[in-house]
Amino acid sequence: MDVIERYLEAVAAQLSTEDREDIVAELRDLILSRIEAREEEQRRALSDEEKEAILHEIGHPLVVAARYRKGPDSLIGPELFPYWLFGAKAGLIVIAGLQALVLLLRVMTDPVDFGQAIAQAFHGFFSGGLTLLGALTLAGAIMEHYGVKPAWLTKWRVSDLPAFGLADPAKWGSAMGAGARTARDGAKAAASKANEPRVWGLQVQTAPAAEALWSLIGGGIFVLWWIGALHIPGLNDFGMRGGDVVVSAAPIWSALYAPILAWAVAGIAVDATGLIWPHAARLRAFLKIPVAAAGLWLGWRLFQAGHWFTLTRGDQTAQIKGGATNVSFEALRAINEAGRGVFETAMTLSTVLSWVLAVMMLGLAFDILRQMWRVATIRD
Repeated sequence: MDVIERYLEAVAAQLSTEDREDIVAELRDLILSRIEAREEEQRRALSDEEKEAILHEIGHPLVVAARYRKGPDSLIGPELFPYWLFGAKAGLIVIAGLQALVLLLRVMTDPVDFGQAIAQAFHGFFSGGLTLLGALTLAGAIMEHYGVKPAWLTKWRVSDLPAFGLADPAKWGSAMGAGARTARDGAKAAASKANEPRVWGLQVQTAPAAEALWSLIGGGIFVLWWIGALHIPGLNDFGMRGGDVVVSAAPIWSALYAPILAWAVAGIAVDATGLIWPHAARLRAFLKIPVAAAGLWLGWRLFQAGHWFTLTRGDQTAQIKGGATNVSFEALRAINEAGRGVFETAMTLSTVLSWVLAVMMLGLAFDILRQMWRVATIRD
């Protein structure tokens, strides 16, 4: 097989079967015509090296095949890339915040190896970031390949634009700097606040589409973590004085695995409607009612389950339990007197998590009432 046939075979392998023969025949005629013209100039037959030089002029087989291939020429096109870039930046900021929170919790529990905790935080950030970028790229490639064009690409409102500034790291630094100046200057900063550019970290009006966007990102990260695609170090084990503590989940989490996943996916779907149909506020309010009700039911199931987690260190075990007995001011006061042993840590976490769950359930109940009011009063 000569160099020309090898070249054509490499090109043909990248083409669809229905168009392959016609394209290869057309390309063969082009190559042979160039070779014949060069042989007339040289007045002799060309060597394989000279033929290969002509093939180099035509281009690499992958590049040549791409000229004939139908569909988009890029994985993420120029129209969709800015949205992909925003999602990547915003998602990475959220993942970095989660890893920083986990690292802080490990430090507060007095980890045995602080360096190992930092290494795990960096590992969790990079692995989570790669998972996020892969998911965004896959979604963008599907949209690009099949020509999916959501309404939020063309139908947008100026009131929703401030949310896109939240992915700018400079805004975070500016907001924190402005907050520090406000605390330092006191009344002087408050008096001149009207004359200064507004920083989103100090005052922000969250539009429905902006709220939906950030809720969508947070929900997507939760789903990736829930199904095991995103790993957050430090949740299954942490260090304490006296040895590492292993955290094992109670059977209630296995029983509620599918309902929690369905609830999170439903929340993402509702948030997506805020981007696809930003003006359908009444529809979003109507859809949020069953989602909030499902979350309230899940919270009540967890509240009644009692046993949530088990802490194990050596031959010591202690259960993290929820329930009404932990939602009291006496339980909160007991945290200050608790030590740092396995049993004391389990008691502290039982109280904290019970209060968090109770507040979340209360928030869901109020959200149901709020969405019902919006359904009754909003006119799209």
